[in-house]
Amino acid sequence: MNERRVKVVAAFDREARVWFVKDSDLHGLNVEAPTLEALTDKLPSAVIDLLELEGFFDRENPQADVPIEVIAEVETHARLDAAS
Repeated sequence: MNERRVKVVAAFDREARVWFVKDSDLHGLNVEAPTLEALTDKLPSAVIDLLELEGFFDRENPQADVPIEVIAEVETHARLDAAS
């Protein structure tokens, strides 16, 4: 069995108010959720589905343990207001 790792960059969409997979080395990984924790909870089943389609493993004989690295991309601002 080949060793496989999945890298995911997650970002927050302020307008839609959801976390989503912005980028991944696993083609077709499209997941979104209201919180980062909920997103990471959804990732394993989505990853398994896609890896099965790739032929990485078979559900009849699941022997794969695939680490998923999640990198959260967050933007914030620091503002210095002019003194009155």
